[in-house]
Amino acid sequence: MPDMENAVATAAGAKPSDNDPIIRIVDLHKSFGDVDVLRGISLDIHRGEVVVVLGPSGSGKSTMLRCLNRLEEPTSGQIIFEGEDITAPKVNVNKVRERMGMVFQQFNLFPHLDALHNVMLAQTKVLNRSDDEAKRIAAEQLARVGLAERADYYPDELSGGQQQRVAIARALAMDPHVMLFDEATSALDPELVRGVLDVMRELARGGMTMVVVTHEMGFARDVADRVIFMDGGVIVEQGTPDEVFNHPKSERTRAFLGEVSLK
Repeated sequence: MPDMENAVATAAGAKPSDNDPIIRIVDLHKSFGDVDVLRGISLDIHRGEVVVVLGPSGSGKSTMLRCLNRLEEPTSGQIIFEGEDITAPKVNVNKVRERMGMVFQQFNLFPHLDALHNVMLAQTKVLNRSDDEAKRIAAEQLARVGLAERADYYPDELSGGQQQRVAIARALAMDPHVMLFDEATSALDPELVRGVLDVMRELARGGMTMVVVTHEMGFARDVADRVIFMDGGVIVEQGTPDEVFNHPKSERTRAFLGEVSLK
């Protein structure tokens, strides 16, 4: 089992090569009480890859994503990120999260700060950037997500889609090596979804490594390098968008895609 051997060697301190995955998940389990939510997930994610995770509600996809940056503590298994076992007891989780940006369903913006200062805050508090540097970077990232003209707007003056784009800019301002998106458009009205997905498409085109949990099938078809279908806490199937959408091997995948197409 060369993948397992490589994971063990990496966790033991061997220097990762450029060909190694940026994230390696090895036999990941997560239980809440007696409920097993993840039941042995193993997955490699490579630099520059866009991995889209699909599945019904309760399949474990958001839990898996939250385990990647330790917002949820795995019950067992390993997560190797850039050659470091981030499930090890003494790992500095805050340092890990500096390199792994996350965008949630809810925007979690500070209501008393305008867009610019929402994007500045973590830079100054976590990365210890000066106010001037943080302001410059915040302005650049707001322009990147199409909100240069809204820098002085407060969250309640922005649409839901604009607030989510501020949240994306905030994550990007930390110079992450990976971006995690957990149903980033599910709280938005349909007419606001496109702007957020357009930003995500631009990130993908720019080579950002992304793991995206979503119900947006069009995005998965157009942007994903690989599509993962989860159900019951396991990976049922994975492949290119063409393989998963047009030639699914699993009956469970076919049933799920049929249900989604009827909505």
